[in-house]
Amino acid sequence: MAGDFLRQPESLQRSRGLAVAVKLDRQPACIDRLALWLSKGSTIDGLWVGSFEGKPHSALRRVEEALQLIKRYDRLGYTRITRDLDRIWVTLLPSAQAHYDRSMNACVVDERYILGDTTTLEQIASTFIHEATHARLEGWGISYVEAMRIRIEAICLRQELRFLGKLPNTEVLRDEIARTLEWCAADHDGYFADASFRTREEDGQIKTLRHLNAPDWIIRWMTWLISRRRKRASVSLGS
Repeated sequence: MAGDFLRQPESLQRSRGLAVAVKLDRQPACIDRLALWLSKGSTIDGLWVGSFEGKPHSALRRVEEALQLIKRYDRLGYTRITRDLDRIWVTLLPSAQAHYDRSMNACVVDERYILGDTTTLEQIASTFIHEATHARLEGWGISYVEAMRIRIEAICLRQELRFLGKLPNTEVLRDEIARTLEWCAADHDGYFADASFRTREEDGQIKTLRHLNAPDWIIRWMTWLISRRRKRASVSLGS
């Protein structure tokens, strides 16, 4: 699970792998199945790679290039990705740059992250290593529950460091991940709580609507709906 993925602890609003809770079922939601069906995709070494973006599918090409980078420098990491994941899917994520979705056994990546001007192939490849580690841990029966999240994220970050250590000129990226690992080792239980996940998800929904140039009335309605939901949750906790 998921952008700069806590690369810099002061910028945690849309962190890869932390912003959206893993779905507990193994069947994709109807809306996800429809979106997958409408996506452009291909199979690479048994791994489905697809994008919900329109032509010319620039994000899809970036994903394929990042996979080739992993295959070139880290055969073990590449084998784990193609073995432990069924899909890598590029779409719009409200509050994460990437996450592992158990219901689809997929690394789901935000299109804006993949196509970002400052996003490098090394970052994208490292993201895939991170999310495939989530898949492997889930396969071992280690679920992404609150009590385990800090430890799980630390494991995934260490796998990123292992991978990046094989690549040239990644010192800056490795330093950022190392600082993130130190941040995870501190007491940040509140950040990993379900309530915090929901808050970031809701805030991200508004940003995504703006990204899609949704009409103002839809954004106002969604803002009102979220505010109402939060008030009800607050009253429920206080009772």
